[in-house]
Amino acid sequence: MIETIREALRGSHQNFTEGSLKRAIALLAIPMVIELSMESLFVIVNVFWVASLGAGAVAAVGLTEAMLTIVFGVAMGLGSAATAFVSRRIGEKDPAGASAAAGQAILIGLALSALIGIPGAVLGRSLLALMTPDPGIIETGHRFTTIMFGSTFSVLLIFLINAIFRGAGDAAIAMRVLALANFVNLVLDPCLIFGWGPFPAFGVTGSAIATTVGRSVGVLYQLYCLFRRGERLRLRFRHFAPRWSLMWQIFRVSVPGMVQYLIGTASWLLLSRIVAQFGSIATAGYTIAIRIIIVTILPSWGLGAAAATLMGQNLGAGKPDRSERATWLCGFYNMIFLGLVSLVFIFLAGPLIRIFTADAGVVAVGQNALRLISYGYLLYAYGMVLVQAFNGAGDTVTPTIINVFCYWIFQIPLAGWLAGRMGPDGVFWAVTLTESLIAICGILAFRTGRWRRVRL
Repeated sequence: MIETIREALRGSHQNFTEGSLKRAIALLAIPMVIELSMESLFVIVNVFWVASLGAGAVAAVGLTEAMLTIVFGVAMGLGSAATAFVSRRIGEKDPAGASAAAGQAILIGLALSALIGIPGAVLGRSLLALMTPDPGIIETGHRFTTIMFGSTFSVLLIFLINAIFRGAGDAAIAMRVLALANFVNLVLDPCLIFGWGPFPAFGVTGSAIATTVGRSVGVLYQLYCLFRRGERLRLRFRHFAPRWSLMWQIFRVSVPGMVQYLIGTASWLLLSRIVAQFGSIATAGYTIAIRIIIVTILPSWGLGAAAATLMGQNLGAGKPDRSERATWLCGFYNMIFLGLVSLVFIFLAGPLIRIFTADAGVVAVGQNALRLISYGYLLYAYGMVLVQAFNGAGDTVTPTIINVFCYWIFQIPLAGWLAGRMGPDGVFWAVTLTESLIAICGILAFRTGRWRRVRL
């Protein structure tokens, strides 16, 4: 096992369409879990330092990041398509085709970054005003909002290119990218927020600058890795020459994926708006709790990402039964992990929230959020793996349909109704019930086997 861990961290060149599935999952999931843990650190580090600036600053960060989930949704949808195409070509032993797909996906990513980032940066203050009527939060956080939207290219590309690496089976590179980006953010965050050393004190705006610089450094390292020799996937400038038919194929598969994630993220956005009506204390408590939850959910998505890679590569190799076995195994391991996390949240919710704030009101809201949402973790563990397995097969339509029903038809009306009777706790219960329903629908849909018939 020790040797497997070492190989996973170094970067494995094993053929994931053959041999032990448990070993393949370990080689992929270990660096993927670490990678996504690094992504969650961006959020937790920012909230940790910003929390000392007061509830208004935390609320500004939370509301901005709620809006930025739209960017993450686009990035993850496009990344799902990129993973599906690249992994399928790798499974077919067609590295040239994988490189071509990667180059065209990056072109799409750059275009979408401009379409979202430029208007978002120009309208930063107005967008924040849509999320809250509190003039104090708007004044404190509008520059943070402007910079974060202006850095859309770094958010989208770091997600997209890491999805490309994962599809190729180069999970260790994606891990190192996030480690580097996080190190830069970790160093710069307190310096730019509080004015340590030679740096000016920007307050909450400094957190946005640090995050942007960190992610941008990560993107530069990704590009270096894509162009260097010796990896599974190697790009050349010719791969960025537009190939309209291939771009259309990737975009066509990615659109349902984007809609899929945007449905979910728009739902979270509306939930933030529902919580915001109870004031900055409720918003701050919800923001801190969600950031702690992300710390566990993103690493857990590492097992889902491993399922997506194994799904695509083994379908490309003509081994759908192996793809199915890999998916159920990843779901089982994820259930064990999130089951343990839920116990921590249930019994240690208060102390976890107090790491970030001593405000009794904020702690009360935050600990309820942690406990209530974690009640659905066992089912959610399977749900997140199955969603990514569908996407890895190129079937982005099925999880999109599930999300439309569960998030928009079920969750939002339920959250509004429960919030009117239970306050913020009603929103947290709605999250738990919805994620459990998504898992049940995912299991039933996966058993139909429709994903086996997808052609890319």
